[in-house]
Amino acid sequence: MYGIIFSKVAGLSAWTALVALSVPYLSETFAPQISSLTSLVADLPIPDHPLAKPLKLFRNTTKSTEEHQHPFFCDVSHPYRTELVSLDPLIIYIHNLITPSEITSLLDTAEPMFKPSVVTKHGRQQQTQDRTSSSAGLPRHDPAVKCVLNRARGFMGTMLRDGWDEMGPPQLVRYRAGQRFNVHHDWFDRPLLANDGSNRVWNRVASFFAILQDNCTKGETHFPHAKPIVLPSPWNEPMWRGGLEDQKLKNATELKPLWREHEDGGLAFRPVAGNAIFWVNLHANGTGDERTTHAGLPLGDGLKTAMNIWPRRYWPYE
Repeated sequence: MYGIIFSKVAGLSAWTALVALSVPYLSETFAPQISSLTSLVADLPIPDHPLAKPLKLFRNTTKSTEEHQHPFFCDVSHPYRTELVSLDPLIIYIHNLITPSEITSLLDTAEPMFKPSVVTKHGRQQQTQDRTSSSAGLPRHDPAVKCVLNRARGFMGTMLRDGWDEMGPPQLVRYRAGQRFNVHHDWFDRPLLANDGSNRVWNRVASFFAILQDNCTKGETHFPHAKPIVLPSPWNEPMWRGGLEDQKLKNATELKPLWREHEDGGLAFRPVAGNAIFWVNLHANGTGDERTTHAGLPLGDGLKTAMNIWPRRYWPYE
């Protein structure tokens, strides 16, 4: 038996030596054929199911960026909480409208697109010292954008008519130290023509202003004409502290108000990431509500980023 094993080993060794001596000759003689075979290997189909063990064809110390990327998941059942702030005009405070993962995705998408903000005056977009922030438009086909817009659409209920009205393209706005947006309103003095070729006009029926980044001081959103539903107590008891889930503090006495009465009148809302303000811009007859004028007060230190959502209501052109 040992003789048989020895003969097989000897034969294998001879075959190995023959292959080793032939490789240089084969490489020179059949180089074109070997090259074509190599290209075929790259075109082999990749399994559409995970392998039992990772298959490593090459030694590579750097990880592919795909290993660090995860597809965006939209939580359609994400809960949020609302508080009525003002009835006339209607202002609603929305707690936890946007999730941390949505914030991350929105910021990643918009980061390379920020540029100086503009305003619309007399139908033309232009830069002005009244608005010194930077802005970035967001593509509506982006998964995170669609997720947030669908949630905002559900919040509005029958305010928008399916197949006629729409949510409109959203925008991110960013404030750095000292930047501001003086008193303005979101609705247009005259409705704008639709850009879809239809015989319609539109205006911004309402607004969402959702905070994405709040690592800053000051920078409140001020509504000079807004009035709280009830007046403060004659004993000056604190109001509008918000919940512990917003502040992440154990001692309720340390909670800062989410909004306050401004010293010059009206209400001022401080930026809190994930939370949003919603208000109605138009009267029932379609004209703008002057009481919804508001301002982005100058930022102190840090950075504030927010998301503007402007739902559009359409009318036939007359």
